[in-house]
Amino acid sequence: MRVLVTGGAGFIGSHLADRLLAAGHHVRAFDSLDPQVHPNGPPDYLDANVELVVGDVRDEAALGKAMDDIDAVVHLAAVVGVGQSMYEIRRYMDVNTVGCAVMLEQLVARRERIQRLVVASSMSIYGEGQYRNARTGEGGLAPSLRPEAQLAERRWELETAAGDALEPERTAESKPLLPTSVYAISKRDHEELCLSIGAAYNVPTLALRLFNVYGPRQALSNPYTGVAAIFASRLLNGHAPVAFEDGLQTRDFVHVSDVARAFHLATESTATGAALNVCTGEASSIFDVAQGLAQGLNLAIEPELVGRYRAGDIRHCIGDPTRAAQLLDFRADVDVKAGLGELATWLADQEADDRVDEAMDELRQRGLER
Repeated sequence: MRVLVTGGAGFIGSHLADRLLAAGHHVRAFDSLDPQVHPNGPPDYLDANVELVVGDVRDEAALGKAMDDIDAVVHLAAVVGVGQSMYEIRRYMDVNTVGCAVMLEQLVARRERIQRLVVASSMSIYGEGQYRNARTGEGGLAPSLRPEAQLAERRWELETAAGDALEPERTAESKPLLPTSVYAISKRDHEELCLSIGAAYNVPTLALRLFNVYGPRQALSNPYTGVAAIFASRLLNGHAPVAFEDGLQTRDFVHVSDVARAFHLATESTATGAALNVCTGEASSIFDVAQGLAQGLNLAIEPELVGRYRAGDIRHCIGDPTRAAQLLDFRADVDVKAGLGELATWLADQEADDRVDEAMDELRQRGLER
């Protein structure tokens, strides 16, 4: 099978390319090599057997040519970063939403050949995760963001209007989507555009809702990438990782090797028309992840708890892996402790520009950090 991976020179795309090559597929990576992610041009980690085409996903002619002899498309290309998306609104919507639309127009023109479309969605489209009422036991609750007045009082956990505590539970794909950032809205666009066009033109399509992906090859000098990479860039420069609120907010950290396997399974699956969580189903606090990385690097640096919060931030979101297990036979293999240890081993030989303070200043000046 000939597979086009948009964003294929990136963190997830390169790991997927390795898997596809090992399975005997031809891989073409279409990537803009955005300097924020690839400051030194094509990355050394990209396998020499990957056919790299440098181009912008919004360029109809370039992307169409890259699709001409392709059997399956995995669409990963996107500008990533929740905070930055809140002030670079046009760029995020242009690259992500318009870029996805361009990709789909080119795919539809070649629908007689292209057998499969898999698109990267994101857990960010949920907004807050799924909760249950601690007093009544009622589950499946989908609360909105915490009120500004509550956050101003530094009361971080969610509660009902009556004051009942809400406890996080695993978030299922059926939870209403309540995206709280421009980035999240653009990823919802990715998912909904691809699933609707796939259904209309009979192109089998799956959307994978990725939770917090971490592992080797993350862009360490990009202060808008995943939290594990942001913490790593701080630690590699001898600085304390910065944790907002009290550091006890939780996420579902899924290793990039598991994510690449999920995409590989999706390209070869017969399932279609579904959105699936790619997650572990286990909660990890932001504080524990920062501490685990420091320990893995043998650094006695504790996370800095700043007691501030960012507009649009959520408190807890842990995925329900049931549906992916049923439709793809996918289950995450790497637990977060082992995964952070592997990441720390890779980090030991890396260098990173710590631009986190610069990014935080940008948010603060715009009133997005309080």
